[in-house]
Amino acid sequence: MKKNILSILALGAVVAALATGCVRTETGTHSFALTWGSDSFAGRYQRPPEQVYAAAVQVVQNNNGVLVQEYVPHDSTNTLRSFEARISQRKVWVRVGVVDAATTEVEVQARTKWGTRDVDLIHELEKEIALALVANTRN
Repeated sequence: MKKNILSILALGAVVAALATGCVRTETGTHSFALTWGSDSFAGRYQRPPEQVYAAAVQVVQNNNGVLVQEYVPHDSTNTLRSFEARISQRKVWVRVGVVDAATTEVEVQARTKWGTRDVDLIHELEKEIALALVANTRN
């Protein structure tokens, strides 16, 4: 009887270990994940990368977020920047990169503390970045 219970517990531990994993984040690091699938969203704007990056930081701070770490890859030029932030106990990663001479792309990724994706927050942040770019242009 004890062997059966231990076998079931061991099998459960193996299944749990196989069901969880890691995902690659927008900053190039890895994070714990329980769900797979699309957990990021991208938007393209005809603005300089510095302006898009500043708008992304502004949006995170306006949502009571805290910047945890900024990333500037050493193997690239200043055309790629990203950061990790926390908003409402969620990990958020934002990457800003140049597509061509006139276009900049921002990618937003978010996960809960349990490793599940938060698609609503991703879309909200990407839309707010677009609105911040429009508001900054008018000022």
